[in-house]
Amino acid sequence: MIDVATFYRIKELAEREGLTPAQIAEATGLSVPTVKKWLAAENYGKTNRTGRARIVEPHKPLIRRLLERHDYTGVQVLRILREQGYRGGYTAVTDYLREVRPPRKTAYLTLSFAPGECAQIDWGTAGVMQVCEVRRRVSFFVMVLCYSRMLYVEFALKQAMEHFLTCQRHAFEFFGGVPEKMMVDNCKTAVTKHPRGGAVELNGTYVEFARHYGFRIVPCNVRAPHEKGRVENAVGYVRKNLLNGLELGSLGALCLAAETWRDEVANVRIHGTTGKRPVDLFGTEKPLLQPLPVHPYDCGVEHATLSNSQFRVRFETNFYSVPAQYASTRALTLRAYPDRVCIYHDRRLIAEHPRSYGSRAPVVDPDHEKPVLAHRAKARQQQLVRRFFALGPVAETYWHALRERRLNAMHHARQILTLVDVYGAESVVDAMTDAAEFNAFSSECVLNLLEQRARHRPQAAPLHLQRNRDLLEIELEQPDLTIYPDNPGETDDEHDQ
Repeated sequence: MIDVATFYRIKELAEREGLTPAQIAEATGLSVPTVKKWLAAENYGKTNRTGRARIVEPHKPLIRRLLERHDYTGVQVLRILREQGYRGGYTAVTDYLREVRPPRKTAYLTLSFAPGECAQIDWGTAGVMQVCEVRRRVSFFVMVLCYSRMLYVEFALKQAMEHFLTCQRHAFEFFGGVPEKMMVDNCKTAVTKHPRGGAVELNGTYVEFARHYGFRIVPCNVRAPHEKGRVENAVGYVRKNLLNGLELGSLGALCLAAETWRDEVANVRIHGTTGKRPVDLFGTEKPLLQPLPVHPYDCGVEHATLSNSQFRVRFETNFYSVPAQYASTRALTLRAYPDRVCIYHDRRLIAEHPRSYGSRAPVVDPDHEKPVLAHRAKARQQQLVRRFFALGPVAETYWHALRERRLNAMHHARQILTLVDVYGAESVVDAMTDAAEFNAFSSECVLNLLEQRARHRPQAAPLHLQRNRDLLEIELEQPDLTIYPDNPGETDDEHDQ
């Protein structure tokens, strides 16, 4: 049985942050079946059995009288009821105790922080967004300076280490300095192990990041979010004031909206606790922040990888190209950033691509494919030259003559081979031989000779009649020459005169 606070915590994680039952179970320390049972309940008393209420009904006056005398525990009340003849179970008693006993509220001290002493960070969930035909969960990172309540917010598509470190680096650059210590929860990017009553084991990469910027990591106790209440309240403020009604169009639009809201709303409002604007208190806190290092921290996270025969490297579910000479190479290192992916060989950068948040998307640099394409083109050219030389010795002579005259020998050879398909190899070789005698080396000269020989027709043979000889005895009438003038130079009028 869970208490009322845990019940509403489960509902909030499911409805507002969109967590799955498994994620809620991890956050609350409950089992997955228990979380599913209470998610299905409409209210806190939904899962109580009616039989339990009936069996404890005769003993309710006694229970109330016991609680008036002393704040007995459930086990103590059950023992007293057993003496009075109670035959029910322990759960029925505790269910009724929750109804009549006033809720026990935990009291917390108000923590005070000096200017520049501490900042608190946390992640929040904004919803889902369509990215490259894939629906991805959108998160937002929040950092709050504990003294001034100055706030920084940034949206991201993942909560991985490179995003975790990059968001903090951007926050330090926005504040213009670094606090002395950083309060974090027990996320794996900050704390790898935090057993109850045991020593805390911090993430080595985050320790290196903290050493670079000069702050101390202060993890909260397990399941104690109140210890970083300032950033918990800020996460709720972002969700209610910024995200309420905001459409998740694109990550760039979200980041731009967050910057505008941060500068024009969040940091210039009258804070409910301090009664002052965070930007005004920040004027006192900023000079006490530690200065930024000369060089920002390299927030990329390295992954050992290899390339396949298509010179592609797989990262997450996408494929990134490398130069063709690194195909099937094992000793490669991929360094992932929120916005790009860099690939190294022997600590030397060989490829850089914008990071893809899609699924099975090829990210290719056209320059990486050029050597392969050039090799294929060269192979095709060599095959063409072999076909050209196969025409005979005159083809080799023709080729060298074309090269000596600085002509495009490959172009002319390709054109001559095309003529072979039209006129035949023997005719083309004869035309090349004749053209070589006249030092005419070009495909146009060969084509001209072939066309001239195609236009030349042999003389017609004598006509042989295959019918009887009597068909040749043809009689023709004598022509009438009187129609022609005696003097061909005279006109008709002159002849009449």
